Amino acid sequence: MTTSQKFTQMGAAVLLFLAVVGVILFVATRFSGRKADRAVATVFLLPTVVMVALGLVYPGAKTIYQSFFDAAGSSFVGFDNYATIFTSSDQVTVLRNTVLWVVVTPFVATAIGLVYAILIDRARLESFAKALIFLPMSISFVGASIIWKFVYEYRPNEQDIQQIGLLNQVLVWLGGSPQQWLVNPPWNTFFLIVVMIWIQAGFAMTVLSAAIKAIPEDIVEAARLDGVGALGMFRFVTVPSIRPALVVVLTTIGIGTLKVFDIVRTMTGGQFDTSVVANEFYSQSFRSANQGLGAALAVLLFVLVIPIVAYNIRQLRSTEAR
Repeated sequence: MTTSQKFTQMGAAVLLFLAVVGVILFVATRFSGRKADRAVATVFLLPTVVMVALGLVYPGAKTIYQSFFDAAGSSFVGFDNYATIFTSSDQVTVLRNTVLWVVVTPFVATAIGLVYAILIDRARLESFAKALIFLPMSISFVGASIIWKFVYEYRPNEQDIQQIGLLNQVLVWLGGSPQQWLVNPPWNTFFLIVVMIWIQAGFAMTVLSAAIKAIPEDIVEAARLDGVGALGMFRFVTVPSIRPALVVVLTTIGIGTLKVFDIVRTMTGGQFDTSVVANEFYSQSFRSANQGLGAALAVLLFVLVIPIVAYNIRQLRSTEAR
């Protein structure tokens, strides 16, 4: 496809979008009277409902359907693909890695962000300190992965060969031998998790810092007058006051961790027992041509996300009801 054809398609898409918006606005202005508000709302919501149905509901239903078929999608195999996920040694390793990511990343990233937010609260260089830890959030997952891949870079410990990996160079300076950090399981999974924590700690710090600043001053002053120390202030005042923000941060990072793909794909390609559900879904569907198992992994990923989203919504509703 030539460049001119691409620009033609892009222009046609823009014109189609403007035409749809124009039709919606034209139809919405035709209604009047007591039921006009409901009719206008229906007109504006209808395109959204159609797009959600075509872009989300239909692909989701088709994925569930495909998960009950074999690799070629021609023979019905029932729950065999799901059984493979929980019985195959390779797939069990994928599940183990996913559990490690979800258990470690949200709690460690949130803890780092919370401690950092408390330490720099009302400090002289607070803005600069926040910018430092928030900076990784502006980098894409692929970009961050490339940076950390250089940090973990390994070269054989031979004469006249200088280590270009920061971690191995520091190790050599300390008298040690360079290590292949991304090769040896299960520790290589933890080294990948470090990248996600590095990125998400800034997000946690930003949200929690805003929540800390929103704590009423009278509550803080009352606690200080009662002789509450720093640890007591953290335990009995700060944490209870920012609990809704903590829930939002934990669940948001948890959902992002469940879907992690870029870091694993860029740094190891899922090799050396580092694959996770999202990466395995891609590998099975597009590299191994196993449509059935790939679809089953996608369904599993969707099922794993549902409880976290439901809990988040429940907590938000309970907070609004107070």
